[in-house]
Amino acid sequence: MAGNTDAIVIGSGPNGLAAAIYLQQKGLSTRIYERAPSVGGATRSMELTLPGFIHDIGSSIHPLALTSPFLSCMPLSTFGLQWIQPEIPFAHPLNGGRAAAAFQGITQTAEQFGVDKSTYQRIFTKLSGDWDILKHDVLSPVSWPSDYSKYWNFIRKALPSAKRFIQSHFSNDTTKTFFFGAAAHSTLPLDNLVTSAFGIVLLVLAHKTGWPFPKGGAGNITRSMAAYFESLGGQVLLNQDIGDLGDLPPAKVLLLDQTPRQILKLNGTKFSEFYRQRLKKYSYGAGVFKIDWALSDPIPFVNELCRKAGTIHLGYSWQEIELSEKLVHKGRITGQPYVILAQHSLFDPTRAPGGKHTAWAYCHVPNNTMADMSIRIEEQVEKSAPGFKDCILQKTTHNCEQLQTFNPNLVGGDINGGKQDITQLFTRPVARWSPYTTPDKRVYICSSSTPPGGGVHGMCGYHAARKAYRDHFGNLDN
Repeated sequence: MAGNTDAIVIGSGPNGLAAAIYLQQKGLSTRIYERAPSVGGATRSMELTLPGFIHDIGSSIHPLALTSPFLSCMPLSTFGLQWIQPEIPFAHPLNGGRAAAAFQGITQTAEQFGVDKSTYQRIFTKLSGDWDILKHDVLSPVSWPSDYSKYWNFIRKALPSAKRFIQSHFSNDTTKTFFFGAAAHSTLPLDNLVTSAFGIVLLVLAHKTGWPFPKGGAGNITRSMAAYFESLGGQVLLNQDIGDLGDLPPAKVLLLDQTPRQILKLNGTKFSEFYRQRLKKYSYGAGVFKIDWALSDPIPFVNELCRKAGTIHLGYSWQEIELSEKLVHKGRITGQPYVILAQHSLFDPTRAPGGKHTAWAYCHVPNNTMADMSIRIEEQVEKSAPGFKDCILQKTTHNCEQLQTFNPNLVGGDINGGKQDITQLFTRPVARWSPYTTPDKRVYICSSSTPPGGGVHGMCGYHAARKAYRDHFGNLDN
């Protein structure tokens, strides 16, 4: 192609787009090469069940996108992105028709927890108040914190396991189950170190910014990012499956929005054998089994709180959730899976034809398992929404292999770009002074296999692009 290229990004997920936007903002000529016919990676939306029913492929609810220090500074609303805030960020149905809800108000949320009321309110009032400072450290590679006191208060709560956290702070089983529902987003056994961090951050975001989603589908996040990038003069080339860096035009830097599995298959990199062996040892986490429903009616949850929430966590005791996640990591299928469910069309009528509805859900399964979890997931929903199965017009499922076929970054169904345990949370994909660099001086990794890990926030791409710019194009001015 004609014209000079300073930087090339392979992959157009949120991190690849964020990296490309940063470099283009800096005045570099930047191109994105995407293997698929549309941008977005796993952050895409399409009709999967029946005409007019819009479903998200991967990520579906996006509290991290709204709080992201980089994404939140982009003028994405100018390019069509509209955020929708459900009345309640998330709810957790319990036995006996009860439920607990994460309201945006901390006091209102704490009122549900009896003897734990004051403890919950104290912990999350402090952390939510500190979040505007904390987010810059939490969503970054390890570095000296901007405010040591606030960061230490966060770390001493976030470093232990979720199980230790609930045992140390809560007495009420409702509070424990509620917290586990958020912490299980970690896709790890809940007695693992740092699993409390996932519950803490997600609850802080529920109170601070809510758990929003884009009008019309998750794909509107990446579509608006691509449109902004092109408005800056960047180029997006679709249907470009790059297997050899030699097929690309000359560029000073290459940024890979890929996980180690894909990077190792890429020809033309100048990696040492030692580095390749370290990439081969990178560990992928549990997979997911995902199901999308076209519905004749809203899900008939017994509890009103669940009918007002965008996200539902299903697991009817903290012990049930703990067992579900533990069995998955022993390579076993659980009979009562922890389920994450989103019901967009209650708040966004563009997702389904008039009077109809969509729902989206997944449960964790052993990596690369082929098991069909449809019946188990639907039974979990039915427990708190009797008659749910009668509302199903059509459904589409994706097992681990099908998810990976759709997007090779979802290795074995792992939606986080690799296991996010204590051994890989801060040093992913390998321990280096800068995790975004490689032995090939012009090649950088900008995927969720780098800090701060999975989630639609773009911060992996942002930090990788900053490092590449500093190394090759001069000092940073911001």
